[in-house]
Amino acid sequence: MEWERIATPDAPAAIGPYSQAVRAGEWLFVSGQIPLDPATGQLVDGGVTAQAERAFRNLQAVVEAAGGRLENVVKVTLFLTDLSHFDAVNQVYARFFTHKPARATVGVAALPKGALVEVEAVARL
Repeated sequence: MEWERIATPDAPAAIGPYSQAVRAGEWLFVSGQIPLDPATGQLVDGGVTAQAERAFRNLQAVVEAAGGRLENVVKVTLFLTDLSHFDAVNQVYARFFTHKPARATVGVAALPKGALVEVEAVARL
């Protein structure tokens, strides 16, 4: 199967040997996006709400770089370092994903760069 690597300067560069996303046919697989400011490469300040907002904006930038929209997202996985942040992240999530794709939320011990939230997605373009 042929596939295409997706990269955009509007989202943080990958911090390891992986792609921001890969398009395989009509499917887009977006790597985990953490709340790094793409201009500075630094984690955003402001707590979990600000971090969720930035992570979702980074995800949106990658999806749009592949020619899609957030409405094309069919599956989202959220990673939270503290599940007590679930409601706060849900409020931000609801603004970005009004079409309610399938989703899983996973509590994790730690995330890269000390992030509180990470989001990955699968979209059909």
